[in-house]
Amino acid sequence: MKRIVRLFFAFLLAIAAHCGAAYSPQPSFSAKKGVNISHWLSQSGQRGEARKNYFTRGDVKDIASLGFDHVRIPIDEEQMFKENGEKDAEAFALLHDAIGWCEEYGLKALVDLHILRSHHFDAKEKPLFTDETAQEKFYGLWRALSGELKKYPNDLVAYELMNEPVADDDDTWNKIVNRCHAAVRDLEPERTVFIGSNRWQNFSTVKNLRLPKSDKNIVISFHYYEPFPLTHYRASWTYLKDYAGPIHYPGRLVSKEEMDAQPEDIQKRFGFLVSVFHDREKIAKDFQEVADIAKAHGLAVYCGEFGVNVNAPVADRDRWYADMGALFKEFGFGFAAWDFKGGFGIKRDGQWVESITRPLTGESKP
Repeated sequence: MKRIVRLFFAFLLAIAAHCGAAYSPQPSFSAKKGVNISHWLSQSGQRGEARKNYFTRGDVKDIASLGFDHVRIPIDEEQMFKENGEKDAEAFALLHDAIGWCEEYGLKALVDLHILRSHHFDAKEKPLFTDETAQEKFYGLWRALSGELKKYPNDLVAYELMNEPVADDDDTWNKIVNRCHAAVRDLEPERTVFIGSNRWQNFSTVKNLRLPKSDKNIVISFHYYEPFPLTHYRASWTYLKDYAGPIHYPGRLVSKEEMDAQPEDIQKRFGFLVSVFHDREKIAKDFQEVADIAKAHGLAVYCGEFGVNVNAPVADRDRWYADMGALFKEFGFGFAAWDFKGGFGIKRDGQWVESITRPLTGESKP
């Protein structure tokens, strides 16, 4: 009888392990808590000493001491490769330095091909999706990157094939990313590859992602900047630049009374904010959508970007990060905060923002 009882409880535990929110299969490269090193080898006009000094060995040491276990390193084609396709020696030297520093301090490095000459996520024209020559060049970039990076252990370095694809239809991106995956697999059968869905890697399009089959060294990557009016509050490059009124989290973003107190033109343009409600439960629902898809594929999940703009109210920002940190842990998702010390920085004016870093890593500043 005792044996039957033990077997029954073992059966219940097995069910519980498969029914909880957390789902964390382990590819050869496992990254849980990270930060994006933005505006260094991507989206930056700095070169020479200015670029070299933007991100240093000391930064890697500090990131490790804060409890992070990896960095996501966005790189742009125009920084890493000259117009004629030759590698930029200085840029690659910096990338190799960064990977070496990561190894020294026990971090891992995810190399993210962020912007192509044929694809910028905010550009109107994106030749990558219409020009076969541009597509072949994309695959060629990864062959060249593999030639530089394949010497590193699979548990130290991983690849993200492209950041935030924005094709007119999902099938176009699916075809291109599968061909790119095949090009990498021809050279590196065991390297972990991160793949994001179409339309800025939004959580809602993960369901439309068609992934290569029988490859457990793939990680599904998505980005999360919801609710956008909070995370991009007064961001100069968005429609929100003109709204300077109250914004809240959690709950209703703006009350009716607060909106009624705004100028008439602001009410007309931003009155919709009164109807937007966002809280931890909503984030969990969005995460669950991604988790269910990943579980069906037997793959891990990674939130490669999330963050709140420096302009947002501090208390509301901190409550959002607290919920995000708790839910990443609950769902077993890896993540990389956007960003290191840019407009969403976890380091501002030379100081680490502990109210952001603590809920993400569980540790205080050293």
